[in-house]
Amino acid sequence: MAPYESDDSVTAADAEELRSARRRKAARYVVPATVVGLAAATIGLVPALADSGDPDLPKISAQELIEKIAASDVQQLSGTVKITTDLGLPDLGGLESSLGSAAGPSGSGDGSSADPSTKLTELASGTHTLRVAADGEEKQKVSLLENAAEYSLIRNGKDVWGYDSKSNSVFHTTASESDGKQKKELPATPKDLAEDALKAADKTTSVTVQGTAQVAGRDAYRLVIKPKDEGTTVGQITVAVDSKTGLPLKFTLTPASGGAAVVDAGFTQVSFAKPAASTFDFTPPKGAKVEEGDAPKAPGHSEGLGKEQREHLGKDLGKGSAGLGKAGPEGLNVIGDGWDSIATFDTGGQGVPSGSEAGGDVGGFLDSLGDKVSGDFGKGTVFKTRLINALITDDGKVYVGAVTKDALVKAADAAQ
Repeated sequence: MAPYESDDSVTAADAEELRSARRRKAARYVVPATVVGLAAATIGLVPALADSGDPDLPKISAQELIEKIAASDVQQLSGTVKITTDLGLPDLGGLESSLGSAAGPSGSGDGSSADPSTKLTELASGTHTLRVAADGEEKQKVSLLENAAEYSLIRNGKDVWGYDSKSNSVFHTTASESDGKQKKELPATPKDLAEDALKAADKTTSVTVQGTAQVAGRDAYRLVIKPKDEGTTVGQITVAVDSKTGLPLKFTLTPASGGAAVVDAGFTQVSFAKPAASTFDFTPPKGAKVEEGDAPKAPGHSEGLGKEQREHLGKDLGKGSAGLGKAGPEGLNVIGDGWDSIATFDTGGQGVPSGSEAGGDVGGFLDSLGDKVSGDFGKGTVFKTRLINALITDDGKVYVGAVTKDALVKAADAAQ
């Protein structure tokens, strides 16, 4: 891998050291990825936190700051995370209620409302508050605070519990012994997001230190990661790194198109003291409906893919463009390198119906999302957000990435 372009010549060896450090650490403090794994598909979480003046800290190079992140070994923490996601999706209008009716009283279809996978769509837009706590890799808890209700996902040893207070329902599964020996593949905290962004940094990326900030009462350095590829929708990523522990406290991704951050994740309060053991205790409340399930589904899972494909796809997306490699599960390939990478696969001839074909609220929703395009590949529809765009051709081929519409069409034409 070519060296980073930075103010102090950060090398590819530094990036490899960061990756090696991640693999070496046995303990994780991370929030369970099944709840905040929206970042795997869109990378992102929290509104800009108010700074209380830029702290005066010793000068540090980008290389030294990357090494500080790699050496960070925070195993215990508790705090509050604010999450804001602005993908620029259109107003769902009547579609939301239509889907809710189809899903049934619990709003979750055939699944339990306490299943972590049913909570992911709530993080797709707007602002949310999470309470997090961790004591090593086998004791973790994250609670999504809602209006007069709360959803919690708890891991205590091998037991993983999901609890939705609104419906008084419980989801339970058991983590396999191997889970404790492997790191979560999906980004979940500002630290995960920062490391995945750094993995994608190569000769197409500028990595610099630009001043300081204060986040959640902690003095931090500002690491700025900026793609040079013109075809990407990513403008720049700013990571606030705790000056003492090296823990990324805040992650902000702004789009190349400008405007508000697409995703912004960070702590509003944080403590590195050991949480009380009772924090991770859970007993199903009296009268609660308990559903036993397999290991939690990876965010973005699709019933249209086979089990093995879903597992590989979830892992690969969680690793970012650098982790996808040239080929993934059967039928999934990656075109290009770095920030311009485009994942492509074939659905087997199942294109997307037009708004008129779908009809009603669903049809209107599809039309509001998609742009009809054509080229040497034929015809298709580009579905857009402020970060991730996807081209689905009429013959069922899919091209998706953090790239522009023109880049997707060009990739589809080149594949002919």
